[in-house]
Amino acid sequence: MVEMDRKIHLIITRQKDAHSEPYKEEFLVPYRPNMNIISALMEIQKNAVNAKGEKTTPVIWESVCLEEVCGACSMVINGKPRQACSTLIDQLTEPITLAPMSTFPVIRDLMVDRQRMFDALKRVRAWVPIDGTYDLGPGPRMPEKTRQWAYELSKCMTCGCCLEACPNVNNKSTFIGPAPLSQVRLFNAHPTGAMHKEERLTAIMGDGGITACGNSQNCVQVCPKGIPLTTSIAQVNRQVTKWSFKRFFG
Repeated sequence: MVEMDRKIHLIITRQKDAHSEPYKEEFLVPYRPNMNIISALMEIQKNAVNAKGEKTTPVIWESVCLEEVCGACSMVINGKPRQACSTLIDQLTEPITLAPMSTFPVIRDLMVDRQRMFDALKRVRAWVPIDGTYDLGPGPRMPEKTRQWAYELSKCMTCGCCLEACPNVNNKSTFIGPAPLSQVRLFNAHPTGAMHKEERLTAIMGDGGITACGNSQNCVQVCPKGIPLTTSIAQVNRQVTKWSFKRFFG
């Protein structure tokens, strides 16, 4: 009976649109065992009444897969950037605070615009350059030892948590962040992706590139997939150094 009457206390940082001032609103939602943050937000969506008993607007957030694959539901939960779909209520202390990631512009409430990160991935050509217009046959095989660590890097879901945790990524900095740098290592190691290796390295040698990393290592601590981001950055830094010497000496 006690569990049936239990309410989850949420304090949510909200914002009406990109140009409005943020404000906090508190909610009490019915508890169920094994609830995640998305479930709690859906309860507010069904009955948009705040803790004072006042009618309000449903909280806006972004989600797609609900299984920690798409990265869309990233938000700051109890002060830490996390995925709302895989964060369980039972594992959190209350009141639970929810806020949008501060690294990206807020669209509304907990929904942010991650275009900055996607633009960085375009800058470093984070893809394998095959257009698919004709059959190229089987590609070259990747050595098993390389495949094993490359697979770990391929788990990146562009959630933005590493950029949120990085002190060098902010609205006063052009630093592209840990995730795009890790993708440089991934695609430079690919037998076909290596065709554009030097272009990727040149791209991150400029403003906002690898030299803007302060090696705080916050990114590794918050990555939901446990990707060795600092190892990738170190390896890419080595590639950049070798490429810069090669260019200098012709």
